Amino acid sequence: MIKSILKGIQAYSGALALISKLNLWKFFFIPIIISIITATVIGLSAYGFSDNIGRFISKIWIWDFGKETFTTISTFIGVIVVLAIGLILYKHIIMALSAPFMSPVSEKIEIYLTGIKRHNHRNTTFTEQLWRGIRINMRNLIKELLITIPILLLKFIPVVNIFSTVLLFVIQAYYAGFGNMDYTLERHLNYRKSVQFVRKHKGFAIGNGMVFILFLLIPVLGVILVLPLSVTAASLKTVHLLNDEHLLLEHKITVT
Repeated sequence: MIKSILKGIQAYSGALALISKLNLWKFFFIPIIISIITATVIGLSAYGFSDNIGRFISKIWIWDFGKETFTTISTFIGVIVVLAIGLILYKHIIMALSAPFMSPVSEKIEIYLTGIKRHNHRNTTFTEQLWRGIRINMRNLIKELLITIPILLLKFIPVVNIFSTVLLFVIQAYYAGFGNMDYTLERHLNYRKSVQFVRKHKGFAIGNGMVFILFLLIPVLGVILVLPLSVTAASLKTVHLLNDEHLLLEHKITVT
């Protein structure tokens, strides 16, 4: 697992150079706009809701002693809750809406790696790619929320809340990596087989998603670069993984 996670992280090392080499920046223009708008809306909403959630949580403490301390802790937890849910919504919204633009990027990277310009894989339209992206990300959004909410409740338990933060980060990373890998998988595997494939290679998905999440901590620039770099890194590695399992139509990788 650790080795796979590291490979997912290492895949980013050649992403920026490859984007320039294959002239892929033009494909990221609309997804970057989607990313900026989504991040702005969610960020402003999070700022407004965090205090309200903190005050709501503080009502649990009905005693006078320690009320101020508990209110402070509740406000902090409220910020974490809003940021966690906001981040979940952000990544699934941009991944779903960007699917029709990211699929061509993934395909050009695959052509570069295999040297094969024509494939007999499933041909999908803009609408089909969008629907696939929405379906995958709605599925992941629901599952991630069902996992995340109980983890957020652990924030109230001292010591345990430290481990819950790490677990929350790993869960967020896994589903981010999942979405990035699917831009390649949609050409070769159906919905169910894609889910099985990512589950099998969850270490790589986590590694890819870790960098994705960390990029979002960089003000402004992170929101702009997160999709180009993460999708390129995921595409590079996913093509190799498919090839290793003989799931590419032509088992040929010309670039390692």
